[in-house]
Amino acid sequence: MRRILLLATGGTIASKESGQGLSPAITSEEILSYVPAVGELCQMEAIQLMNLDSTNVGPSHWLEMAVAIRERYREYDGFVITHGTDTMAYTAAALSYLIQDSPKPIVITGSQKSICLDDTDARRNLFQSVLYAADRDSHDVSLVFDGRVILGTRARKERSKSFNAFSSVDYPEIAVIRDRKLIRYLAPRPYAYGAEPVFYDKLEDKVLLLTLIPGMGAEALRLLKDSYQAVILQSFGVGGLPGGGNGPLAQAMAEWLEAGRTIVMMTQVPYEGSDMSVYQVGQQVKEKFPLIEAYNMTLEAAAAKLMWALGQTRDPERVRELFYRPVQCDVIR
Repeated sequence: MRRILLLATGGTIASKESGQGLSPAITSEEILSYVPAVGELCQMEAIQLMNLDSTNVGPSHWLEMAVAIRERYREYDGFVITHGTDTMAYTAAALSYLIQDSPKPIVITGSQKSICLDDTDARRNLFQSVLYAADRDSHDVSLVFDGRVILGTRARKERSKSFNAFSSVDYPEIAVIRDRKLIRYLAPRPYAYGAEPVFYDKLEDKVLLLTLIPGMGAEALRLLKDSYQAVILQSFGVGGLPGGGNGPLAQAMAEWLEAGRTIVMMTQVPYEGSDMSVYQVGQQVKEKFPLIEAYNMTLEAAAAKLMWALGQTRDPERVRELFYRPVQCDVIR
């Protein structure tokens, strides 16, 4: 029987009423006790890694999760991380970069209601996550939620309360789980016997996100240059910059680039990505500046990948190379 390790990090799945709102309080062992049926699937063990509302989870915690898996990688056949939903897609993306080419599955799940409630989705999500992790053809980092299996670099939370909270953006779900049966839509990635993952242990958290709105000036971008190593600019439609290649925003971008900083351009539109070559306001900017275009990457993947790339190097050209190197189908140009 395969050995699966549960790493509990908190979130709604582990929450109880505190008198001031829900707060993580249920331990990893308690979580498992609510779903005894997982014992039919595998030999299950659990550790309490942290117990946080996922709003408070960030790069240092992603590194802690990666270290915990790395230290136990040879002891187990797969891993399930229980996590809050608010930043779950960011964590899934970050772990996809911190633990690359993993022949063993690393599954992230959670719930919209606490596991201790009668009408919760938590028990089903946890059971399905273990079912997927225990399957011998499961690999790499994925998110399992409401019967969907989504690549770690393609997940996004799109609903704040409904059980079907997560979607796979611009990429098929790799599998679904129905009536305790795993149905794969995409063939699993083949791994040679004895293959080992590549672990990384550095992230740069000085990454800024600026979402443009009509009429927005360049002051914020200019003033924040010395505080960050990179900025993600979320623009409109298929991608463009107000003022084109000669406006105030373009001038502020030039200052960032002259200071050795990195700029990633992406769209605010949830699906289908950017193509800055379509309109003059985008083409001018892309031809004039050595920026990075995120195309159809999710914001979560773009942010996490930028943190990972900057953790490996500060050289802008090398950052560009790493950003465009595909990891788990994260960028399709």
